[in-house]
Amino acid sequence: MTTKPTAIRGMNDILPGTSATWRYLETAVQDIVESYGYAEIRLPLLEHTELFKRSIGEVTDIVEKEMYTFPDRNGKSLTLRPEATAGMVRAGMTNGLFHNQKQKLWTSGPMFRYEKPQEGRYRQFYQFDVEAVGYDGPDVDAELIVMSARLWQRLGISKIRLEINSLGTPEARHRYREALVEYFSGVKNQLDEDSIRRLGQNPLRILDSKNPEMRTLVEAAPVMLDYLDEASAEHFSGLKALLDAAGVTYSVNPRLVRGLDYYSRTVFEWVTDALGSQGAVCSGGRYDGLVEKLGGRATPAIGWAMGIERFVALYEACGGESPASDVDVYIAALGAGTLEQAFRLAEELRDKIAGIKVEMNLGGGSFKAQMKRADKSGAQFALIVGEQELADGRISIKPMRSTEEQSSVALDELATTLAENLS
Repeated sequence: MTTKPTAIRGMNDILPGTSATWRYLETAVQDIVESYGYAEIRLPLLEHTELFKRSIGEVTDIVEKEMYTFPDRNGKSLTLRPEATAGMVRAGMTNGLFHNQKQKLWTSGPMFRYEKPQEGRYRQFYQFDVEAVGYDGPDVDAELIVMSARLWQRLGISKIRLEINSLGTPEARHRYREALVEYFSGVKNQLDEDSIRRLGQNPLRILDSKNPEMRTLVEAAPVMLDYLDEASAEHFSGLKALLDAAGVTYSVNPRLVRGLDYYSRTVFEWVTDALGSQGAVCSGGRYDGLVEKLGGRATPAIGWAMGIERFVALYEACGGESPASDVDVYIAALGAGTLEQAFRLAEELRDKIAGIKVEMNLGGGSFKAQMKRADKSGAQFALIVGEQELADGRISIKPMRSTEEQSSVALDELATTLAENLS
């Protein structure tokens, strides 16, 4: 007996009913970010492994545990992208997009991380990513946050709140790092294994611990905001003033750090409790040193990423519904010589009525069988193309979603009649 194929664990199929919601939400995001002047860039799924080691940081869970890395046939180490920012920066540098230029870019698509699959979190997952490169003031930070707030408003998503923080400059973080090392070294016997390892490598990552037993220790740790340099403090104050002016509500979370090493100054998360335990739906921040770290000129930059699976789940948790994807018109053909005419009619309607969804009955069948298919399609109207109808130069129109009677209309008036009656 032949074994049926199975999906790879953590690689999730997105079926037709769900994909309609995905497409609707992705279109909404695209519309909003492009209304702010951001342009699309499409990136490869594969990059040299070194790109992620240098950008994300070797002492991170992503690089240490989660990347899909393998040698190609020439022995070069390649990695399926675990996030989009590094690839976007690489693309900008490769193609000269950042040379004396400012760029506002967005991209979307699948990312890959080898972690335990769970509801809303997969090994192949999808992200929408927005980046602004070459801008150093708090105004672009505010724009990116306000843009995301507009998205929630447009879609009726209310079960979400904004948290912000500042990580300061690398020099300020160095002072803060020393304070954290001193603090956590004093309670080293209470740290978990991951935190002990991070203590000597990247103590800021201890603040990002997901271990609930570490919560009390983390809450008592020194606060980054107390170690900010003057310029970063001024930048953060400017951001808060702009968010206040735009009417965007936020809270300052001094424990908020980003899991990737390239962040600096502004960091933010849109978090929700609507999906069970608290989790981030959209996260972002500044990475002013990344371009230089990868061999380019010092270039300020900021961006955010949103997991589409969690975005869809939150939309539905807030009462959002999938947009109707039913067809408008179902065409049934009955009798000799009618199928060719029905095909011609379908194409004429597509030519004459912009955006109309027309489905042809395929595979023949009795009148009853074809009407059953028409009803299942969700069509508003069924068009019946029969021998007598064609001889009379008319088409029968059967309303499928109302109690109105079936009628007929002249062929040359059909497109106008349908356009007037389709809702």
